[in-house]
Amino acid sequence: MFKNFFPNKILSFSNKLFSYLIVLMLLFVFVGLIYALFLSPPDFTQGDSVRIMYVHVPASFIALGCFGFMGIASICALIFKIKILPLMAKSLAPVGCLFALVSIVTGSLWGKPTWGTWWVWDARLTSMLILFIFYIAYISVWKFVDNYEKANRVSSIIAIIGSLNLPVIKYSVDWWNTLHQTSSITLTSAPTIHYTMLIPLIIMLIGTILYTLIVFLMRYKTEIMKFKLDKKNKGN
Repeated sequence: MFKNFFPNKILSFSNKLFSYLIVLMLLFVFVGLIYALFLSPPDFTQGDSVRIMYVHVPASFIALGCFGFMGIASICALIFKIKILPLMAKSLAPVGCLFALVSIVTGSLWGKPTWGTWWVWDARLTSMLILFIFYIAYISVWKFVDNYEKANRVSSIIAIIGSLNLPVIKYSVDWWNTLHQTSSITLTSAPTIHYTMLIPLIIMLIGTILYTLIVFLMRYKTEIMKFKLDKKNKGN
């Protein structure tokens, strides 16, 4: 039932729904940027350069979250042969790759005034670069391998292996002595960041999540139609 229900639901989504989501996303991003750039105070030690955080942190969160989903979807697809999961992972990969690149670039921009250099082979930065490379490899397989089953198998292996890098990214600042600061927000303790910075950060995070959802739904709808058309053509 699940295999048929979700794709049909996606195909029934109207342009009106996407319009509502886009307006909501733009609203969150606009409010978040106003709050982040003008209302949120500068950091005591980093000054106004801390404002890069409002783009860098959500981008990093989305990049890790997307690849985490891709890894889980790939494992389930290989074990349970659920055909919609590779399409979902494939649809999510480009936006995750984009945010991984944004995370690296904004991290460098943030690092220059904070550390005095654009780039160091820091554990967090290096592991994030490795994640971006895995994204490129995953997307490249789907782009250049014509056989669907082979592309699915190879890309799934890449996603699963790449997922092993996610805990390294998350805990690198705890496992090694790095220039990167420790996490200010965790699931197991109260945030150490002040509420005047936490509020715009959450708003921007919601905005990036909405953007990711919009791009995913649009791409996934396209992938389902392509998959059904290919299946129909092969049947003929």
